Amino acid sequence: MRVTPQTVSDEHAWVRDRADVVVPILNDTRDRLGRLFETDVDAVAPDAYREEVDVVFADGEVAVNAAACVALLRDLDVAGDYPGFVVDEVLGRELAATIAGGRPLSLLAQATFHVADIYVDRDVTAGESDERGAGTAGADDLDAALAAGFQTRLPGWDWREGESPFAVDSGE
Repeated sequence: MRVTPQTVSDEHAWVRDRADVVVPILNDTRDRLGRLFETDVDAVAPDAYREEVDVVFADGEVAVNAAACVALLRDLDVAGDYPGFVVDEVLGRELAATIAGGRPLSLLAQATFHVADIYVDRDVTAGESDERGAGTAGADDLDAALAAGFQTRLPGWDWREGESPFAVDSGE
């Protein structure tokens, strides 16, 4: 695999155009987590997702890593069944973390990836195909990773609103 500025631009466009698939998974994940943690979480609109994709890909250091993970997952496939095959899960977790940003958000995105991945409709996702690999074994992990990463970094969680009660004022 060779990643060039054009590769990053192409993957940016692909991720941005995937809003119709990713945003419903993202919002479903937020609903599930909200019920689990007994809180309301704001839904994300497709335009907010697209704007945040632009923000992520505007940071070249983040963009190149996100683009590489996206490209790998879109092309990742294994002939037949693959018991014990975990590279798709590893790449999905890392993509979600890369999108979410630094700690603690990256860790939350990795955990959220597994929640989202359980509920991605594998029949629909795996049944898709295009010239760029949307029907591969990594496709469901890619959609779950995008949903987990962007749902983590986008506003809508009450605990993320306002200042943290744990911030220390140095008094200077």
